[in-house]
Amino acid sequence: MSPRVIHTAQALVDVVVEVPDLPRRGGNSMATSVARYAGGATTILVAAVRSGAAAVHAGAHGRGPNGDLVRETLTADGVTLSAPVVEDLDTGVCIVMVEPSAERTFVTTQEAERHISVESLATSAPVAGDLVCVSGYSLVGRTCDPLVTWLESLPDDVLVVLDPGAVFAELEPSLRARVVALTDVWTGNAEESEDFGGAKGMAPAAEAVAALLEPGAVAVVRDGEQGCAVHADGVTSVVPGYPETPVDTNGAGDTHTGVLLAERAKGATWPDACRRANAAGAIKVTRKGPTSAPTAAEIDAYLAARS
Repeated sequence: MSPRVIHTAQALVDVVVEVPDLPRRGGNSMATSVARYAGGATTILVAAVRSGAAAVHAGAHGRGPNGDLVRETLTADGVTLSAPVVEDLDTGVCIVMVEPSAERTFVTTQEAERHISVESLATSAPVAGDLVCVSGYSLVGRTCDPLVTWLESLPDDVLVVLDPGAVFAELEPSLRARVVALTDVWTGNAEESEDFGGAKGMAPAAEAVAALLEPGAVAVVRDGEQGCAVHADGVTSVVPGYPETPVDTNGAGDTHTGVLLAERAKGATWPDACRRANAAGAIKVTRKGPTSAPTAAEIDAYLAARS
């Protein structure tokens, strides 16, 4: 059986409002639209399944309208939810303000999705070759201790994939060191990776990050329409992106990660997986909503048109 993509992080509901500009402090901005989507870890998992991987959500989900939307979205695409429902709380929300430039700003609540335990994570039952995804945002608050404890109990042949997020740089050095020691694959944006590795530019950043990870670990650094760089097996490859006029960048990085891991689970080389992930991210930014990842056939057609 092919490796699975297992995500441990928060599946939230994105409440997306399009605004002409951000309000000043104490002010108001009149939204031109509002929509609700399942987001957070949902985006990576849906993207992975649409590219042909088996996927599991090991994180927590609540009882109520938000939890229902998360479950409906995941199960509609064939994602398995391994953890039991948190019965006395609903899933939280992420308020996403999208400006005309497609830039987005977030405010996030913390509810049922933060109620994980070593036992609830263990319901995902990772086996050799599975790709276990970790978000830097799970390394703050009540999710941190059970998550790191569980990760440290996994067999060495389960691959831990870290998406650091901006918050990773703010963690206590001792916690960062524990997580870095567990990380087999780093996939972060350019700013996060440059801050961590101390080198500017996609390729130098990928090399610098890889040098700080355990021997043999892989570093992927993405930079929007510029594409991404990957350092694997001692070689750094720059994989060009596909510039598109964006209408919504919310979920583009997560779509990239989901497709990247799905392709690796199916046996693609790192550069080939990056190429398809770049295409998926380019397609996604032309669509609204965090779960608008393309299918494998749509990526095929996109790449064929540009070959």
